[in-house]
Amino acid sequence: MDAAPTTSSIEVESTQVLLALSGPQSNLLTEVARQSGADVSLRGNTILVAGDADDVKLAERFLRDAAELVGKGFEIGPNDVASSMRGLRADPDRSLTELLDETIIVTSRKRPILPKSRAQRQYVEAIRTHDLIFGIGPAGTGKTYLAMAKAVQALQAKKVNRIILTRPAVEAGERLGYLPGTLYEKIDPYLRPLYDALHDMVDPESIPRLTQAGTIEVAPLAYMRGRTLNDAFIVLDEAQNTTPEQMKMFLTRLGFGSQVVVTGDITQVDLPGSAMSGLVVVREILDGVEDVHFAELTSGDVVRHRLVGEIVDAYARWDATKQQPAAIRADRRPHQRSRR
Repeated sequence: MDAAPTTSSIEVESTQVLLALSGPQSNLLTEVARQSGADVSLRGNTILVAGDADDVKLAERFLRDAAELVGKGFEIGPNDVASSMRGLRADPDRSLTELLDETIIVTSRKRPILPKSRAQRQYVEAIRTHDLIFGIGPAGTGKTYLAMAKAVQALQAKKVNRIILTRPAVEAGERLGYLPGTLYEKIDPYLRPLYDALHDMVDPESIPRLTQAGTIEVAPLAYMRGRTLNDAFIVLDEAQNTTPEQMKMFLTRLGFGSQVVVTGDITQVDLPGSAMSGLVVVREILDGVEDVHFAELTSGDVVRHRLVGEIVDAYARWDATKQQPAAIRADRRPHQRSRR
């Protein structure tokens, strides 16, 4: 006989907390049920959970901790539910409060920015303790966003005098020369994602003033050549699109009192032809060098729409299987030619 379902109830005294925890049309509770596998329903001020014992335990852990965090002023959305539940599954001994209660920066415009998975926490801790950090992982894992948040935090704490954000101006199928406008108009599309992230963390009205003063600099990688960057927090984004020579040029810009975070996705290299990615080879080159840390993020750390993680996994499976048909085709070619 099948075991009787386990049930649990969570009473939430504050109506305001209950509404925030349920979400519009109870969409957050629906996502908790989807992610945990348990049945989750609402009766008055009580959340009822039923199902398999392990599923109920997971949902209950999340809901009790989430109620506490919402009571502190944290906002939780459906994507937060998905990433947090993955973190709780991966680390059964850690509570949601421990998983999320490390605020990086708090702005007047957005909710607190914080790591939402175990790997993200380790990445953030590495940024705190190392001078050169590589954040490698697929799209949506927060590698650039968290690095920029730590940069803003360091600037606010006066640990550095300026923030430098850079990325190579390389995109699939496009060259700068074919884009209309002045040089700055040409490079703006490449740097726009960095500006967008900055607007989440810094008062937008202050950004022109900070950039004019040189406190925040957003520039193409080519602008780094020949410079020594002292007392700065430097983020190199999209580093998979650097050549080994460009990577060496960039890393040797590191000056006194500075910290560098390099981010990229080695599965999305857009370099032309057979050019090798500097991010792919740098791990081998810097292996064993003190104060260098490589942080690996995976689809389980994706904090965008829940489909992004599934898309990343689907592409990884496709990449793994497409090699076999290619090998089969290669084996068949000599036989086909011999028949002629």
